[in-house]
Amino acid sequence: MSTVEQQISEEIQKAISGNEVILFMKGTPEAPRCGFSARTVAVLEALGKPFAAVDILPDPRIRQQLSALSNWPTIPQLFVNGELIGGADIVAEMYESGELAEALGVDRQPGAAPEGDANAPLTIENRLN
Repeated sequence: MSTVEQQISEEIQKAISGNEVILFMKGTPEAPRCGFSARTVAVLEALGKPFAAVDILPDPRIRQQLSALSNWPTIPQLFVNGELIGGADIVAEMYESGELAEALGVDRQPGAAPEGDANAPLTIENRLN
């Protein structure tokens, strides 16, 4: 591992240990750059839990070092109290079951469904008339 890669790895470790909840994602919470990142942000926002976010897109080495540290190949990656929770699908499943609210130490708002929820009904406008 090069010196730069080592520095990136150390910064990732500091970010994970320095933030109770941190999301490594494509884009930012205000402007996600992929649907999986957008869904994960929507879930966290639906639960009202503040979180830190790191955009992995500016430097491909961030993603490489993150995946090497977490042993998880996909983005986004959500960490809570220094532990990897998982990616978008696991976060969505945990949200639905209430496990995510428990892990975050928040009350789940009954009936709250995040925007972009994979289980939300798909609406297609009929323009064939």
